[in-house]
Amino acid sequence: MKTVLVTGAFGFIGRNLVATLSSREDIEVLKIGSKHSLNELEECAIKADFIFHLAGINRPENIEDFASGNLGYTEQLIELLNKNNKKTPIVLSSSIQAERNNPYGLSKFAAEKKVSYYGSLVGVNTYIFRLPNVFGKWSKPNYNSVVATWCYNISRNIPIQINDPDLEISLVYIDDVIESFINVMDKCEMKNENNYTDSPRAFKIKLGELETSIKNFKGSRDTLVISDLESDFERFLYSTYLSYLPEDDFGYDLEMKHDNRGWLAEFIKTKHSGQVFISRTKPGITRGNHWHHTKVEKFLVIEGKAVVRFRQIEGDQIIEYPVIGESLRVIDIPPGYTHSITNTGVTDVITLFWANELFNPEKPDTYYLEV
Repeated sequence: MKTVLVTGAFGFIGRNLVATLSSREDIEVLKIGSKHSLNELEECAIKADFIFHLAGINRPENIEDFASGNLGYTEQLIELLNKNNKKTPIVLSSSIQAERNNPYGLSKFAAEKKVSYYGSLVGVNTYIFRLPNVFGKWSKPNYNSVVATWCYNISRNIPIQINDPDLEISLVYIDDVIESFINVMDKCEMKNENNYTDSPRAFKIKLGELETSIKNFKGSRDTLVISDLESDFERFLYSTYLSYLPEDDFGYDLEMKHDNRGWLAEFIKTKHSGQVFISRTKPGITRGNHWHHTKVEKFLVIEGKAVVRFRQIEGDQIIEYPVIGESLRVIDIPPGYTHSITNTGVTDVITLFWANELFNPEKPDTYYLEV
């Protein structure tokens, strides 16, 4: 069992790190936050086999607090370790701002030097991560990153401010950060001669593009068109956006088109992978009786009893595929076959449909022909 101390445990990065470490049976996590005393910090430092030093100040009320919150607190931690003859490896969460001549950057740079000197003095590994903007769940709006602020505001219809849409920023995802941190702890990964550890992969995006992506996420509830999530960044950003939804706004209604057959509702649309919809069909009712040149579909009955019928548009032979909700079976609908689905049971049939393209009323590629 390894005992791991996390300072800044209740901040954005700290919460994510603690959640991951706590899921492991070989780790005991000691959590220190801003409300803990130096005595409590010392007690944890004495017990710790490894330290993630994440505590720091990003946006203080007074400029002087940069030095006390970043350098000062780091000095106190090192003093407590030296006082108790502790030789404990440390991961320090720093910032790319440490390369800049501003109060925040200078305080981070000084904290880096303090940690590096401690490691060389007592002969233990120390690891410094100079991170760019980090985004992901639990980041604090108007504090940690522009992603957090914009996801929070846009999800609540609060205006955002963008001065230069062409400004490119560098972002790293919280899960990548946590994975890198834990890899260092588990494997003692290599670092360079200055104790700096390579940061996780970074994603570069212009502010205007970031705004567009987040607004598209919000708009997808109305259009049902989900953004292309093929890239890791877009998937990470979408997950982040959803984490900022108001707790009373997780759900949204779908438009149900009712007629004498039952109802049908579109569920999800994508520009490149088609769409999904669902229907309820009454007993004895048939849907379909049409064919497509290029469009293909999949049918999946999840409740009830039905039969899917096919016929080549120039042929006479009818092909039947019985389906029931108790035994899930997907039926592919090839082009060139007129097809239908009939409820052959005594209860309503619920069917999921997937089509490989969005419905285009100007070019529907749908031609009526009874099976």
